[in-house]
Amino acid sequence: MNQHDNGNRNQDDETRLEGRNPVAEALAAGRSINRVFVLASAAKSRSDNLLADLATQCRDQGAIVNYVSRAELDNMATTRAHQGIIAEAAPHAYAELDDILAECAEKKQTPFLLLLDQIQDAHNLGSILRIADGAGVTAVVITKRRSVPLNAAVAKASAGAVEHVALCRVTNLTQTILSLKEKGFWVFGTSAQGGTCYDQADYSGNIALIVGSEGQGMSKKIAEHCDFLLTIPLYGKVNSLNAAVACGIVTFAAARKRNQTDNCAKP
Repeated sequence: MNQHDNGNRNQDDETRLEGRNPVAEALAAGRSINRVFVLASAAKSRSDNLLADLATQCRDQGAIVNYVSRAELDNMATTRAHQGIIAEAAPHAYAELDDILAECAEKKQTPFLLLLDQIQDAHNLGSILRIADGAGVTAVVITKRRSVPLNAAVAKASAGAVEHVALCRVTNLTQTILSLKEKGFWVFGTSAQGGTCYDQADYSGNIALIVGSEGQGMSKKIAEHCDFLLTIPLYGKVNSLNAAVACGIVTFAAARKRNQTDNCAKP
């Protein structure tokens, strides 16, 4: 085991960033980087200007920069896609849902929330965060238990969106849904059977879209609290979509209907 490995293996999963884009987006978002491990052969010789510039930015922000071999980075990496840089960052700052809703009320905005019911695959969570950012979702809500942590794989799959999407953690998703309904939210859930076709639903007003887990979908208890169940017509032989794909289809349909201005030509 190399001299850096022990400290990294024992750290909180949520402090690890692997790859150039996750590190660059963390810096852009103002997240504190404590230490970075950079491929020495590329950065020191400046044969890779992007990697060298990232190392310089981290150092200027106050991080300790360690130049290491590719073998050391490979041993430390959990995503197998470190691209010559691994960072130890401050834990992700979660937002408070009540604060987000209060800000929306103050600005007279209608919130669009994504509620994730036990998403446990890092790549799905990362993809959903990327979808949320692209669709302009107000916030993503996950549970404190039975959800994948914000680890390096999530950051990598999100293409840096994890640094820009408001992410809230709640103790009890059912209680959160009931509280939102009391506040005037319409609650939508995705369902493989029955319900309204996703592109026929009315997504105006304050809405919360629930995305179920990879294997089981929404739990029965959660589904009972939905005002509307949405289906996505399938025409092939495989009668299922993974959580992130289903989320993307419905989320962008909702975003399009909520914003009647055509933004396709937006620069």
